[in-house]
Amino acid sequence: MAAAVEKTLVLDMKMSEAFDWSDDNTIVRDALWDHYMEANGRNTDKTVEAMKPYLKMSDAEVREKAEALLK
Repeated sequence: MAAAVEKTLVLDMKMSEAFDWSDDNTIVRDALWDHYMEANGRNTDKTVEAMKPYLKMSDAEVREKAEALLK
């Protein structure tokens, strides 16, 4: 059986690798997590729910959404 292919590789890249406008070494997944934690008053349950859709997005969708939120 073949290993499952990770659809969201952008989530695991450093911000500086994923985006030419960033020099941040934070992983995209962590940057998004931090953004949502700040946005919802550090509520972990709400942040988990906000992050779930990223696991089903394509790299292009993750990149677009992350850029809109973090740039």
